Amino acid sequence: MRWTRKGEPEADDGWYYCVKHGTVEPAGACAAKDRLGPYATREEAEHALDRVKERNEAWRQADEDTGGEG
Repeated sequence: MRWTRKGEPEADDGWYYCVKHGTVEPAGACAAKDRLGPYATREEAEHALDRVKERNEAWRQADEDTGGEG
């Protein structure tokens, strides 16, 4: 992996949130099955679980609104 001067991985690598370790990691640090991402920035990856919760709630609400249809 190559790094930029700012300590960020190159854009095509991105950042990932590892659910196994509960940490933000560059691409390739953990198995794909344990990662969420890629995210453009480390900060976005740090909030990965927040996004998961928001999306799950939105999907739950949509299921309730449609009676589980669609």
